[in-house]
Amino acid sequence: MLKAGRQAVSLHVINCRAVASFNLNGRTVTVDVSGDMPLLWALRDHLFLTGTKYGCGIALCGACTVHMDGIAVRSCRINTAAAEGRAITTIEGLSGNGEDEVHPVQQAWIDEQVPQCGYCQPGMVMAAAALLAENPSPSDEDINSQITNICRCGTYPRIRRAIHAAAKSMAAAEES
Repeated sequence: MLKAGRQAVSLHVINCRAVASFNLNGRTVTVDVSGDMPLLWALRDHLFLTGTKYGCGIALCGACTVHMDGIAVRSCRINTAAAEGRAITTIEGLSGNGEDEVHPVQQAWIDEQVPQCGYCQPGMVMAAAALLAENPSPSDEDINSQITNICRCGTYPRIRRAIHAAAKSMAAAEES
């Protein structure tokens, strides 16, 4: 029972199933899961894509970041049903070119030796790729304000360098 103003509101959770079909990394998938299951768990436990990580469960750390229609979202707080008809991209599908290809952000991460423990990195890479898709030449201030993912190892200086390197690489690729 919650009090909303002067009125008491009763909350009832109904255990229902949801069937959601969406585009996942370029292919259509359908999952039949609990209606309130976060997208994170559908990806990991039902579709077996374990690159997306569980960190906090409250959308603060960003380890679970994926793209929904090109926008970085925290999959721990998005119900799977909300993915219906949407395009979802995980770290496994970021390059879009197969297993032997890497996205420019992934290559910059390698070149700048960003990961330390690596746990947060898939979400961090996804957030950086979304930033660069929206702002191909971000300033340090843009990066600081847009990349809100948490890296417990503190690799933020390397992350910033990698984002700038990826931006340059992507700009050079567009020119050629």
